[in-house]
Amino acid sequence: MKIALDAMGGDHAPQPNIDGAIAALQADSDIEVVLVGDQPQLESLVEQSGYSGERLSFRASEGVVGMEEKPTEAMRKKPNSSIAVCWKMMAAKEADAVVSAGNTGAVVAAGLRTRLFLKGIKRPGIATALPTARGKSILMDVGANPAARPEHLVQYATMGAIYAEAVLGIENPSVGLMNIGSEDGKGNDLYRETHQLLLSSPIKDRYIGNVEGRGLYQGEVDVLICEGFVGNVVLKVSEGMADFMLKAISHQVCSQLDSERDLAKQTFGEIGRRFEYSEEGGAPLLGIDGVCIICHGSSNAASIRNALKLTRKFQDRDINSRIVSELSRSVGDS
Repeated sequence: MKIALDAMGGDHAPQPNIDGAIAALQADSDIEVVLVGDQPQLESLVEQSGYSGERLSFRASEGVVGMEEKPTEAMRKKPNSSIAVCWKMMAAKEADAVVSAGNTGAVVAAGLRTRLFLKGIKRPGIATALPTARGKSILMDVGANPAARPEHLVQYATMGAIYAEAVLGIENPSVGLMNIGSEDGKGNDLYRETHQLLLSSPIKDRYIGNVEGRGLYQGEVDVLICEGFVGNVVLKVSEGMADFMLKAISHQVCSQLDSERDLAKQTFGEIGRRFEYSEEGGAPLLGIDGVCIICHGSSNAASIRNALKLTRKFQDRDINSRIVSELSRSVGDS
């Protein structure tokens, strides 16, 4: 499997990307990684690392999309940026996957420009796995499509369920629609229309209905669907709250129980790892004809390594074929 890695993407690029790529190559002999970016700089850093270069190559790009840049404008002004070149490689079948910790909007925008969608997909969406009281649940979409239509959300329900089953190992995952109340008729037009469509969709048997926000971390459903604006807000608030709570509680416990300081730190360290984005590696952009993993902007080498590992899992479990097959069946049933 050949993976195009946006080596210039991320808050601390390119070093974590290089280190993560090397770690992944050392752990998996069946992948190749192409570092896309400032080739002279990348070659120099790889040489300094002492890595032999086996299954690691380079592709030159021009410019980097900053985290603060407007995605569509950046794609227009920087058509050969590292993110854009990664997508061009996958569109040309020169790579099987794209991995980036760069500007999420730009990663999605570059994908939309290629129109590299699976058959039947109207808009791709980002699915992320979050820890819950029952294990893990999928939240989708968390930022790819802030102007979703009901039919987009119905497709997210199908794709999210397939991903939860294939990657999280959840048999017959339940699906819910994030809303301001669990009763029928709640929400704005988008959510009311989506609710009605899901009630008559091919996944109606696993659809439990509207789910309030607190139900996410209580694990009320295995897959929770929303449009990208809401999903992204939920994700960012969750990150901030988890960081605040873990630090606050750990500090309080450690300050009061000096004799058990090491135990407290170890305990909260284990809990913290459930919320650590580097453990997952990244979130897939589902609905793409290929594999695209979007990493956190603050990704370290471990996160990049795990993201590269996730691309293999995504391909090995044939997720895209399952999505196309399910959507084709849905069209036939309708």
